Amino acid sequence: MSEGFIRDTLSQADTEFDVSLRPIRFEDYIGQVKVKERLALFVEAAKGRNDVLDHVLLSGPPGLGKTTLAHILAQAMEVNLKVTSGPVIDKPGDLAGLLTNMERGDILFIDEIHRMQRAVEEYLYSAMEDFVIDIMIDQGPNARSVRLNLQPFTLIGATTRSGLLTAPLRSRFGLTNRLDYYDANDLQQIILRSSRILNVDISEDGAHEIGRRARGTPRIANNLLRWVRDYAQVRAGNKIDAEVADQALSMLDIDADGLDEMDKRILDTIITKFSGGPVGLNSLAVSVGEEAGTIEEVYEPYLIQEGYLKRTAQGRVVTERSYEKFGLKPNAAQRELL
Repeated sequence: MSEGFIRDTLSQADTEFDVSLRPIRFEDYIGQVKVKERLALFVEAAKGRNDVLDHVLLSGPPGLGKTTLAHILAQAMEVNLKVTSGPVIDKPGDLAGLLTNMERGDILFIDEIHRMQRAVEEYLYSAMEDFVIDIMIDQGPNARSVRLNLQPFTLIGATTRSGLLTAPLRSRFGLTNRLDYYDANDLQQIILRSSRILNVDISEDGAHEIGRRARGTPRIANNLLRWVRDYAQVRAGNKIDAEVADQALSMLDIDADGLDEMDKRILDTIITKFSGGPVGLNSLAVSVGEEAGTIEEVYEPYLIQEGYLKRTAQGRVVTERSYEKFGLKPNAAQRELL
């Protein structure tokens, strides 16, 4: 097992900035009201029975707080949290090493669980249901199966593409929650909370300006806050209001609708090079110079949610709002597609 395979706190990709802003209690977690309420009740019931928390699946676009909720659940249950991700668990032995080191009630958080190897995933079935795992020792005539008993544990799986989860794995989670994009008001509150932690002087309208241009995502909101803080430090006397926030975000090519340069390039390419669509994902990816998976997972969800883009059986098609965005009018053929 490689060094750093098990991460007891946060992944190395998380910066100190993110760690300092991550809430550790349900009371500090802003937004996702229904999900938070269900999980809080889930914890209270398990603690009331002195029982282990059932397995939990969290799905939704990146940056909405799935990892944060895993940390909050561990804190609320007063247990240890082990963090890893699906792609790095290469073989069943890696999974066995993780599970046999778990104490009763501990939480194993697997990010991007849909990317786990199928051979490894199958070993999870008995571990999740019966808290045992069977490992094959040796090969050929000397091969034998060894059953390892596990301490009851909780698996929290996070996925950005729940449709790629197999039915057997999905059915073994006791509670499934989908996290949705945040509205501007919730993001404003998140930014104000982060500003207090970072000692940033920001007005409510400044926080709202950042929040409404953060693509409905707390991670992006906090990253934008960091940039606006730096801009204000150099050019605005360390004070952030709506005007300063607008100037700072304009420097990043993030417009008033929250669209960045790649968003606009995608829409403009479909309009100018493909007559508004339909266009296949791979053709679009080549045209804009971006990976197809990145377009599908990072850019498309927000563009579709905001009404700039739609998927059809033939491919991607821009909407009338996209034409309005660029000050254009669709021709007769394009209008038939709207």
